[in-house]
Amino acid sequence: MSDFDANRTFRGLPLTPEQDAEVRHFIKKKNQRGEPWDTPELEAMLHDMLEPPADEDAPADDDTEEEARSASERASAFIDEGMDPIENSEEWHAAMEAEAMKGPRRG
Repeated sequence: MSDFDANRTFRGLPLTPEQDAEVRHFIKKKNQRGEPWDTPELEAMLHDMLEPPADEDAPADDDTEEEARSASERASAFIDEGMDPIENSEEWHAAMEAEAMKGPRRG
């Protein structure tokens, strides 16, 4: 998050320009409605911006690397050694896309 200026962001927080604009828009809408803007909802929004929730569905890095290696090996099995290099590359990429569409393999 190096793209911020503490003097220009909301409360000097390390927000991206997009996040700062979202916070300021939230405050503007609350003011237009005559509602208090310094609410738990704003605090929750800021908390999510500064510490996004962990992606529990994301596989561990080791699993991702191993799965990518396995997919590459399976894709390579579809390649004919007699093909010209361009056709070989196209076939390999097509096989990799097919492997990606299948999703991660469950052990």
